[in-house]
Amino acid sequence: MAFTFFDAHAHLVADDQTRYPRNPMQRAANAPIRPPGVIGKPGGYHGPNPVNEVPDTDRVLRWMQEESVDGMVVVQKRMIYRYDNSYILDCAQQHPDLFRPVVMLDPLDASTPDLVRQYTRSHGLAGLRLFGGREADGSMPWLNSEASHLAWAALQEYGLVMNIEVLSQGGGGPSIPAIIDMARCYPDVRIVLDHLLEPESHGRNDFGLDHRYEKLALEENVYLKYTSINLDLCFAEDLPADKMLRRAVDIFGAPRLMWGSSLGTSSGTYRNMLERLRDASVLLADDEKQSLFHDTARRVFIKGGLKAT
Repeated sequence: MAFTFFDAHAHLVADDQTRYPRNPMQRAANAPIRPPGVIGKPGGYHGPNPVNEVPDTDRVLRWMQEESVDGMVVVQKRMIYRYDNSYILDCAQQHPDLFRPVVMLDPLDASTPDLVRQYTRSHGLAGLRLFGGREADGSMPWLNSEASHLAWAALQEYGLVMNIEVLSQGGGGPSIPAIIDMARCYPDVRIVLDHLLEPESHGRNDFGLDHRYEKLALEENVYLKYTSINLDLCFAEDLPADKMLRRAVDIFGAPRLMWGSSLGTSSGTYRNMLERLRDASVLLADDEKQSLFHDTARRVFIKGGLKAT
């Protein structure tokens, strides 16, 4: 069966550094160790001979056409541009039928809720992405503090996506109770968790997708991305990517999972990313592949939000 794809997680990085100057971030001293392939540089790096071609829009449009990708969620690359979302917003404005923008903003900044509203009205925002770790006491102010609730409330107004990545030792599992609380507090916000919430998979028959994930799956407004980062980690740790994906689908169902290339962070050609995805999906039925490859992301990420339709 020939499939068309919809990419739920791609970072665009401009060749033009005059109009779109880069302002790279440095990793915090207490940040968790990040293996090759997820290091946050344009193209990342993985393996002895990595392919790290900068994903400028003109280049990405060509790759999409070559690989039968009919749409893409363009996600702000904070490690390169911080909170200056100009490039992805401009690209989404220029190619409204292809790109759905997800910005990154500081959830603790008082201006963030109004910026969400402004970008939704002016640029057809599809969502907001937040990521961070856990403090020593286990708290996550960037996710569920009083200030961050104001950003969530703005998303609730439009029915936008909250796109979350938890960067912390111990993986994302310990953050699940807080995510469940937020899912129940904001039922019109579709919560999308990057990279399967980065479970601690090594040496686990369930690949770290344990009882906590089974509880999370009961929240119908929670979705997961399966990305090239998961494939990189499986490769690095000699884990069967196909069985991990099968486990995720068994818990959540394919209509709650979506594929993202992680283009702009993960290495390899775009074609190679899709080849690796196909290889990892051998245990899925065709209808499950259709959801994972295309339908889930197109249905969940809506420009202007669910309430705009």
